[in-house]
Amino acid sequence: MEDKTKALQPVQSLNKNEEIAHMKLPNNIHLVPLDVVESNGVMYSIRPGFYESNGATAIPGGVNFTVHSNGATAISLLLFRVGEDQPFGEIPFPDHYKIGNVYSMIVFKLDIAQFEYAYRVDGPYDPKKGLIFDRSKILLDPYAKAVTGQKDWGENEPGMQQYKARVVKDDFDWGDIHNPLTPMEDLVIYELHVRGFTMDASSGVRFPGTFEGLREKIPYLKSLGVNAVELMPIFEFDEMQDYREHEGRKLYNYWGYSSVSFFAPNTSYTATTEHNREGNELKSLIHEFKKNGIEVYLDVVFNHTAEGNEQGPAFSFKGFDNNIYYLLTPDGYYYNFSGCGNTLNCNHPIVHQMILDCLRYWVTAYRVDGFRFDLASILGRNEDGSPMDKPPLLQSLAFDPILGGVKLIAEAWDAGGLYQVGSFPSWNRWAEWNGKYRDEMRGYIKGDPGAAQNAAQRIAGSRDIYDVKGRTNASVNFLTCHDGFTLYDLFAYNDKHNEQNGWGNTDGANTNYSWNCGAEGETEDPQVNRLRRRMIRNAFALLMCSRGIPMFLAGDEFCNTQFGNNNAYCQDNIISWLDWSLLEKNRDMFEFFQYMIAFRKNHKVLRTNLSDGALGLPDVSFHGVRPWHEGAFGSDEHYVGVMFTGYERRKGPEAVYVASNAYWEELEATLPELPQSMRWELAANTWEAEQHPGRMESRSFRIPPRSVMVFAAK
Repeated sequence: MEDKTKALQPVQSLNKNEEIAHMKLPNNIHLVPLDVVESNGVMYSIRPGFYESNGATAIPGGVNFTVHSNGATAISLLLFRVGEDQPFGEIPFPDHYKIGNVYSMIVFKLDIAQFEYAYRVDGPYDPKKGLIFDRSKILLDPYAKAVTGQKDWGENEPGMQQYKARVVKDDFDWGDIHNPLTPMEDLVIYELHVRGFTMDASSGVRFPGTFEGLREKIPYLKSLGVNAVELMPIFEFDEMQDYREHEGRKLYNYWGYSSVSFFAPNTSYTATTEHNREGNELKSLIHEFKKNGIEVYLDVVFNHTAEGNEQGPAFSFKGFDNNIYYLLTPDGYYYNFSGCGNTLNCNHPIVHQMILDCLRYWVTAYRVDGFRFDLASILGRNEDGSPMDKPPLLQSLAFDPILGGVKLIAEAWDAGGLYQVGSFPSWNRWAEWNGKYRDEMRGYIKGDPGAAQNAAQRIAGSRDIYDVKGRTNASVNFLTCHDGFTLYDLFAYNDKHNEQNGWGNTDGANTNYSWNCGAEGETEDPQVNRLRRRMIRNAFALLMCSRGIPMFLAGDEFCNTQFGNNNAYCQDNIISWLDWSLLEKNRDMFEFFQYMIAFRKNHKVLRTNLSDGALGLPDVSFHGVRPWHEGAFGSDEHYVGVMFTGYERRKGPEAVYVASNAYWEELEATLPELPQSMRWELAANTWEAEQHPGRMESRSFRIPPRSVMVFAAK
């Protein structure tokens, strides 16, 4: 895609984030060069730099370069002409420019538009001790704000990238925009992949597959009703990692869960060329989201990097301090709790500080509202791989002043078998992807025996998991995400169909709690198709009527399909891309999603505990087909009623009753009795796509098979 035009003009004004870049020195202080060094016939004036400013920063008269290594014996700065692979200059850091383990140097009269940079690092080589210094390697700055060496998506030769960095001038003007600061309980989160969201021609955007393409869809997202978007990885990653072809189809590292640089946005997601102003298109996107009251969360990957295991490349962290950045066995091999070859040593003070610096940077420079941490249980592992009771990193993130207003969401497990849903170290600051909600609600919705009791608890906010620990707003409820079936596929396939991934359908989860409603995959059977659509409505209605923070996958609102692939990590094609033609085909489903999101927003009692109850009734209560279910639900019960009551100061007493029938036959049920001044009204019924709210003439009602009915008291 070579449409990197000048159509998008970043706002040019001062931003306070890069104080050094724009600082004005007092009249009586001047940065005078102390040394002159020669490289390839060119003389460079240098002096010691700013030791607490990691990375490369433009300052008046030159550029400050700061980098650190505990084990290095020498470090050299490499300067490259733009787009070239051989340096035109190499400037060793003089020994007296080193303080502790930090190397810092100002190089004068460098024009940031005329060069790219990298490092050589020398030191001992003893792999059994984790020391693999190699001066021949060209290394990317771990604090690089922009990465070069990446061409347009899919145009690099696999394994041939030579990463370098570019100095970024941060002059984006945020104006008077404010963070939405949406309360946790009021969130409706929408997970999406930046490229896949608009890459298909059916999206109708001018710049498909880019930050700008996503910006064009903000009116759509606002009309849907979501107020937070969670972007799958947008850190610089190498889509060509593990590139291969299968049956003529090109397979990439499409999802991006393999970081090359933690501080740099993915340049292939931009519609314009942004040399030395990398990130402005992303900032424009975030600015527009905030203007529309939508928060932006980043899916961040601090559990591993793209450097892989012993057979993987060494392009950055391995070359600076392999034995610090990664968890290593006593013999110097890589622990693999990530399932991707290596594991970051997150609770080492150096890595701990880098992660903290990184998140602070995204909050201050990009105004990000929150983070979802991939395989977050790794962030709580000690240097020997064991889980820690009070991981220093997680505690620091919970109490850091800069991060005090952002959302922290953990995927509370890892590939090493650590599962911490309900027990993730949180300090009442961290929320969790509630994997138990996903699995147990899926089982209940499709009618599994013995599933009713757990479903009741999940709808009520998983109080059995979180309230006993005093955790509030901890449960992020979801039925679908990038990893697994779409909501349509959940009711169209009994089994995964990952053959196109090239692994003989051995990859991806085997346990999906899915049900094909009587036919595997696409079918012309109208009865099956009607049932599938009703099952989707059931799932979304229950998600919107559950206490906790709801999240759903982009495209679920118009029945997007991955054709049964539940692990589409490598599919950069219509398997993973959203097919926007389905929006018109399934307009009724989109409107149902709109309706249920609005219903949730209009009934605060669904989102949070307003009081200890109202109308003489408890805050939350469970019911069978007859009111006031006593004891646990039995293994043969398929009906669950959950009633929420509360008193809202402006609206007075409120009650919502959620009736769900996972049974394959119609049932007769009775609503709980209300005070004489109030009556039940039917608010939602998944039996039909269109909603016809109406007053109930009696407390008795018949609930159709496999359907959900929602009642509100008026």
